[in-house]
Amino acid sequence: MKALKYLRSLALGAAGFALAASALTGEALALDKVSFGTNWLAEAEHGGFYQAVADGTYKKYGLDVTIVQGGPQAANQALLMADKIQFYMQGNLIGDFSAVEQGVPVMEVAAVFQKDPQGFLAHPDAGATSLGDLSKAPVIYMGKEVYANAFQWIKANFKGFKDEQYRPYTFSPAPFLANKDSAQQAYVTSEPYEIEKQAGWKPKVFLFADAGFSTYSEMIEAKVDYVAKNPDIVQRFVDATTVGWYNYLYGDNKAANDLIKKDNPDMTDGQIAYSIKAMKDSGLLESGDALTKGIGCMTDARVKDFYGKMVKAGVVKADLDVSKIYTTRFVCKGVGMDIKK
Repeated sequence: MKALKYLRSLALGAAGFALAASALTGEALALDKVSFGTNWLAEAEHGGFYQAVADGTYKKYGLDVTIVQGGPQAANQALLMADKIQFYMQGNLIGDFSAVEQGVPVMEVAAVFQKDPQGFLAHPDAGATSLGDLSKAPVIYMGKEVYANAFQWIKANFKGFKDEQYRPYTFSPAPFLANKDSAQQAYVTSEPYEIEKQAGWKPKVFLFADAGFSTYSEMIEAKVDYVAKNPDIVQRFVDATTVGWYNYLYGDNKAANDLIKKDNPDMTDGQIAYSIKAMKDSGLLESGDALTKGIGCMTDARVKDFYGKMVKAGVVKADLDVSKIYTTRFVCKGVGMDIKK
């Protein structure tokens, strides 16, 4: 009888140990759930994020990541402020300067693009060889944001540009194509491809960044309190995203592109291939500090430099504490650079 009780107690103990081990294993395998909101429809310019989902990189870093697609009707930054998503894709530093002025508690934790992809296009036979030459264009089609920010900087740094050149850009290249003396705003990764398809010729592209418009772009934004409370999650998200970008640019990106096309059925393989090449050729991700310190790198000097330029151009107020809107603690560590070798 005692022997039976002893054996029964051993069995129960073993079962309890197995259950405990199972529970511990489950805890170890549990992934931190986070959501990342983009600022536009899915495209190759978001490729590293989709890559990290598709190839399991986020999971390797202990994260279960949902990408919330942006677009004309999306309000992903509002979702960030409402704690519905944890990370958001901020377009450039001007939005951050506005945030600190208005007391909005957000900050950038990484800068995927070292260069802003915005620029002006010109007809190939219009005689323009630099951004400054476009001061002679009678008409420049641009959106309100470009007019209010980049164009004010252009006017302050290049002679001849004036407000009378401004015409609203309706995201149709037709007016630009019809007027060979005009210029038009564009993403280096997007509009040139569409224009070449429609017109059969390549427009000249003049990136604002190559002329000194030194903002970072496609930054990873989070709320200040979230960063303070979850530095480990932030670090893992930044590192995994960086690895995702190297894999997307230099590895097998088919699965990521399939996810992009699933989210955005209007996206084509031709546009994706063009965008990837344009990102590489223009150094959007890999230029400046990112060449030696890795994709996503940000520095104090670069932020302060661009802030000074925007103050001088009258775009933002002076005496803002811009140190509140970014941190360099999670970047410039060379993560993922070995993938390229």
